[in-house]
Amino acid sequence: MKKLVKSLLFLLISISFSQAQDQEKILENMKIDVTYLASDELEGRATGTIGETKAAEYIILKFKEYNLLPKGQDEFYQSFEAKIRKNPHSQEVKEKIIGKNVVGYINNNAVETIIIGAHYDHVGYGSFGSLYDGEKKVHNGADDNASGVSILINLANSLKEIKNYNYLFIAFSGEEHGLFGSSFYAKNPTIDLNKVRFMINFDMVGRLNDQKTLAINGIGTSTKWQELINDANTFDFQLKTTESGIGPSDHTSFYLQNIPSIHFFTGQHSDYHKPSDDVEKINFDGMFLIHEYVKKIIKLSTKIEKFDFQETKSDSTTTPRFSVTLGVMPDYLYDGEGMRIDGISKGKTAEKYGIAKGDIVIKIGHINVVDMNSYMKGLAAFNKGDATTVKIKRGNQIIDINIIFQ
Repeated sequence: MKKLVKSLLFLLISISFSQAQDQEKILENMKIDVTYLASDELEGRATGTIGETKAAEYIILKFKEYNLLPKGQDEFYQSFEAKIRKNPHSQEVKEKIIGKNVVGYINNNAVETIIIGAHYDHVGYGSFGSLYDGEKKVHNGADDNASGVSILINLANSLKEIKNYNYLFIAFSGEEHGLFGSSFYAKNPTIDLNKVRFMINFDMVGRLNDQKTLAINGIGTSTKWQELINDANTFDFQLKTTESGIGPSDHTSFYLQNIPSIHFFTGQHSDYHKPSDDVEKINFDGMFLIHEYVKKIIKLSTKIEKFDFQETKSDSTTTPRFSVTLGVMPDYLYDGEGMRIDGISKGKTAEKYGIAKGDIVIKIGHINVVDMNSYMKGLAAFNKGDATTVKIKRGNQIIDINIIFQ
C-alpha cells in the first residue's frame, strides 16, 4: 500500500512539474512572438509593406516548426488585392495594395475542421486609422494584434493533443482596412467550409485586467456556445458576452458564411491605434490563461454531437455605414444600456464640445442609443457639418450637448 501511495505521489508531482514546464515554455514563446511582431523593425505591419511581409515570414517559420501543412494558394500564402485610400477621411483616388493571408493546417483525417484566426496587420506609421496626433511614429500594435497572433501560433502547437478535429490556422492581412483578408478567404476558401464546425477569432487579447474581464462576442451564432464557454470557465474569467455575429473583427466574415463564430477580446484601452501600444504593457499571464481556456473549450466541444449554426437577432448582413464620428473609443466591455466612452481623441468632435471619458451616450439626434449597433445607426443619420444634440448620462445627471459634426 505504501509503495502504491508513493507511486501515485510521484506521478502527481511529475505531472505537476511537466505542466509547470509547459506553461513556462508557452509564456517564453509568447514573449518572443509579441516582442518581435511589435518591434520597430516591422514598422507597424501595415498591409502590403515590407514590415508586414517580415511578420508573415515569422509566422510561417513557426508553422513549419510545429509541422503545419501549407494551406494557402501559394504554399502558406493566400494573396489578395484591395483598393484603399491613404486617408480614409478624404476622397482622394484609391491605391491598390496586395495583402497576404498566412494559412497553415493540421490534418488529423477528422470529419470536421476548426478554424483559428487572428489578424497580423496593423496601421504602420499611422497614416490611416491612427488616434495619435503627435509626430510621425511607428504604431507597433502589441495588443492589436500581435497578442492574438501569438495565441494562435501557440495553439498551433498545443492543439495537436486533441485529435478529434482538423485545424486551420489563418493569420489575416488587411483587417485594419476593413476585414479584407478574412472576407477574401471566406469567399475563396482552401478547404470545404461546409465541414467547418466553428471558428474562433482573437483580436486584442493582451490586456486582461485584474478582474479577469474577458469579452466573447458572437455567442448567439450557435445554441451551443453559452453552455460550452461557461462549462470551460474554470479560470474565474468575468465573461462579458454579446450574441451578434456581426462585429468589427474577422469572425464576421465566417459568420456570414453560416459558420458559428466567436471573437475573444480583453477590452479597449487608451493606447489603441497609438504608438504607445507596446510590448511592455502586455499581460502575458493573461494571454496564457486565454490560451488554456480556448483549449478547454475545444476539448469539451468534442462531447457535443451537433454544433448548430443560427443567425443572431437584430443584426443584418451589413454594419450601418457612417461618414462622421464623435471621436471616441467605445467601452466594448460595458454591458449596460447605452454606449459608454472609454477614451477621447484629441481635436475631435467629442473633445471640442466637452464630452468626456466615462460618459454614456444614450441618444444621438432622434435615435435612442441602447447598444453599439444603435450608436452606429445614430451616427449613420448625419454628415459632416450637420448639427444635432447628443444626450449623455454622466454619473446621475442626464445632459444634452449640442454639437456640429466635424
